[in-house]
Amino acid sequence: MKPEANNNSIRIVALLVATLANFLTPFMSSAVNIALPAIGAEFASSAIILSWIPTSFLLAAAMFAVPFGRISDIYGMKRIFNYGVIIFTISSLLSAVAPSAESLIIFRIIQGFGGAMIFVTGLAIITSVYPPNQRGKAIGINIATVYIALSLGPVLGGVMTQFLGWRSLFYAMVPLGIVILALTYWKLQDEWAECRGEKFDLTGSIIYSVVLVLVMYGFSVLPSVTGISLIVLGIIGFVGFLFYEMRVESPVLNVGLFKNRTFAFSNLAALINYSATFAVTFLLSLYLQYIKALDPFSAGLILVAQPVMMAIFAPIAGRLSDKFVPQKLAALGMVLSTVGLGIFAFINSQSSIEFITIGLIILGIGFGLFSSPNTNAIMGSVERRFYGVASAMVSTMRLLGQTLSMGLALMVFAIFIGNVTITPNQYPALLSSIHTVFIVCTVMCFVGIFAALIRQKKVETQ
Repeated sequence: MKPEANNNSIRIVALLVATLANFLTPFMSSAVNIALPAIGAEFASSAIILSWIPTSFLLAAAMFAVPFGRISDIYGMKRIFNYGVIIFTISSLLSAVAPSAESLIIFRIIQGFGGAMIFVTGLAIITSVYPPNQRGKAIGINIATVYIALSLGPVLGGVMTQFLGWRSLFYAMVPLGIVILALTYWKLQDEWAECRGEKFDLTGSIIYSVVLVLVMYGFSVLPSVTGISLIVLGIIGFVGFLFYEMRVESPVLNVGLFKNRTFAFSNLAALINYSATFAVTFLLSLYLQYIKALDPFSAGLILVAQPVMMAIFAPIAGRLSDKFVPQKLAALGMVLSTVGLGIFAFINSQSSIEFITIGLIILGIGFGLFSSPNTNAIMGSVERRFYGVASAMVSTMRLLGQTLSMGLALMVFAIFIGNVTITPNQYPALLSSIHTVFIVCTVMCFVGIFAALIRQKKVETQ
C-alpha cells in the first residue's frame, strides 16, 4: 500500500468526498420518483414515458460503469471522479430547464454518464486507502449515505415538488456538485492508478455498451416481437463479448475474476436483490398518489421508512462484516427483503398506511443488512490492481438490477395499461400492474436467498 494511504487524514478526506458524491444520485433518483406525477402533469406524459425518466439514467450509468472502472485503473481514479462530478452537475442544470419530457430523458442520460464515473471511483478510492480490517466500516458509512439520501429524497423531494416545483430538484444538485469539486481539488491531492500505462479495450467497451442497450431496451418493449428479438440478440452479443474478453491482452472486464466464487456469487446476489427491490419506491409512489390520493409530501413521508432503516443498519452490518463472514449477513438480509416484498404482494386498494409502512421497514432492514457485507465481500476478493473494475461490477450489478427492476415495471404497465396517460379509469389496471410486479419481485428475491446460501457454502469450503 502507498505511504499516503496510511495517513488517517487522507482516509477521512477520501471518505468524506466519496460519501458526499455518493449522496447525489440516490437523492435525485428517489426525489424524481416522487416528482413523476407532477412532471407527467406538466408535459401530459404517459406512464411509459414517465417510467423512462428514471430508467434512462440507470441504463446510461450501467452502460458506462465497467468501461470507466477500467479507465480509472489506468488513468487515475481521482481524475475520472472529478470529471464525473462536473458532468453530473452540468446535466442537472440542463435537466432543470428541460422544455419537454423527451429532452429531460436526454439530459438524464447525460447524468447517467457522469454518475457512472462517480459510482465506480468513489468506492474504489475508499477501498484503496482503507486497510482490510477497517474497510467494512468505511464501506458501511459510504453506503449509509446512499440510504440517507434515499431517506431525504422522498421527503425533501415531496416538499420541493409541492412548493417549488419539480425543477427545483435538479437546481439543488448544482451547488452540491460545486462543493464536492472544491473539496476534491483542495484537500485530496493523491491519485490512484494501479494499471497506469496499460491499454484500454475500446472495442470491448463498445460491444459491452451495445449489448446492454439491446437487452435493456428489448426488455422495456416486451412482450412484442421486437423486444424478444433484441433480448436474444443482446444475449448472443454478450456471449461473444465474453469470448472476446478472454482473448484480448488488456480486457475492459477481466473474465477471470469470475473464477473467484466469492466475487461471482456476491455479484449475482447483488443483481438479484436490486432487480427485486428497486422498483418498490416507483410503484408505491404511484400507488400512494393515484390510488390513495395522497399529495407528494405525504407520500414521501411514508416512503422514507425504508431508506431510514437502510441508513441505520448499513453501518452496523458493515462493521460486523469486518469481524464475521459477510456472506452470512448478506443471506439474512436477503431473507428479510423477501418477507418485505411478500407483504406488498398482497397490496390492494384497501391496504392501510400501517400495512405499507411495516412492509417498508422490513424491506429496509433486509437491504441494510445485505448491501454493506455483500459489497465488502466483493471488494475484498480481488487484488488492488482490479479495484476499479471490481467497484465497476458492484455499480453495474446495482444499476443493471435497478434497470431490470424498472424494465419489469415497464413491461407489466405496457401489458395492463398501455401507452396512455393515467386517469381514474386506469386505476384498476394500475393496481393490477403494481400487484403483479410485487409478486414477481418476491419470487426473484426468494430465489436470491438460495443464491446467497450456495455462495456461502462454497466460500466456507475454500
